[in-house]
Amino acid sequence: MTPHRAVPRLDDRQRIAWLRLLRSENVGPRSFRELVNRFGGAERALEALPGLARAGGRRQAIRIASAQDAERELDAVAAAGASLVVPGEPGYPPPLAHIYDAPPLLCIKGRPDLAGRRIVALVGARQASALGLRTATLIGRDLGQRGYVVASGLARGIDTAAHEAAMATGTIAALAGGIDVAYPPQNEALQAAIAESGLLVSEMPPGFSPGARHFPRRNRLISGMSLAVVVIEAARRSGSLITARLALEQGREVFAVPGSPLDPRAEGANRLIRDGAALTRSADDIIEVLEPMLRDPGAGREPELDGLAEGAAADADVAPDPPGNDARAGITGLLSVSPVSIDDLIRRSGLDAGTVCGVLLEMEVAGRLVRLSGQQVALAPEQ
Repeated sequence: MTPHRAVPRLDDRQRIAWLRLLRSENVGPRSFRELVNRFGGAERALEALPGLARAGGRRQAIRIASAQDAERELDAVAAAGASLVVPGEPGYPPPLAHIYDAPPLLCIKGRPDLAGRRIVALVGARQASALGLRTATLIGRDLGQRGYVVASGLARGIDTAAHEAAMATGTIAALAGGIDVAYPPQNEALQAAIAESGLLVSEMPPGFSPGARHFPRRNRLISGMSLAVVVIEAARRSGSLITARLALEQGREVFAVPGSPLDPRAEGANRLIRDGAALTRSADDIIEVLEPMLRDPGAGREPELDGLAEGAAADADVAPDPPGNDARAGITGLLSVSPVSIDDLIRRSGLDAGTVCGVLLEMEVAGRLVRLSGQQVALAPEQ
């Protein structure tokens, strides 16, 4: 296994290569990390992409982002007054770097120092009640006054109240679209204010307008950068519950504010409490749980990053041996459109983890595999 390493600052050439690799077809956050890990750097991974796609069963050429594409994006980032940072650089929240599908590159605008402080996320209903908005305001304000940075997703309702309450002490907004795209439009002024006195973060390129499928990706940023997620009003089917689920998968604490059983907006939070989330009445309830963890150096200690350094491979001049055809056939036969855990594939196939992960990487680059939460994979639906 590759030794654990922290990521150094990248030079301009490396940053271009990272951006090219991340923007290439069928490369996501997790496959990016595996490619860099496997080939010892983004430049070597870019060279390997066409062969990997062919080995994974792709017939047409894979689209690889050009250096000109990457340079144009960097110019757009600069024109927006933003920066592109990698794990380990100022402005990239350290806890976020250790989640399963951490973004290799993060576009930030505002105060990078906020990313290095203790962060708590407040999320909840867009169509919030007056009581819910007041609760978000009180908790956000009190957390800020106690030294915490408040994170949320810049949505209407609870998110807006949380950001506004913590504006004076520090707030971070995770965006589903580009750093320069105001969404929702009603919060354009709030987004601009956070860019001045808080911090905006996005993994999307400038100019990108989000769709519904991009908000769960945004939600994992909110939970991933935070010590804890607090849910204030959430209906049965709510994006806030997705954030809470992701927080649990990422090993974060989950809190919920109880509400009336007669109010559908309280159903999600009440259900979380029933299932074990900490019942929350005020910021004191949150701090009471977090402070002992923060005083104990061993509690919640994050692992070192696993191989996202350039030249991380033990023998970077030697390409890893590709999986054999028998291994490819065996893994493919175990896959379906229903999710299965990677650990289960390793166990059922009888193959070593490196071989299984190599086959999965080939299939993902070929567009034949999708990665799901909980380290699960499934065959991609037929196009």
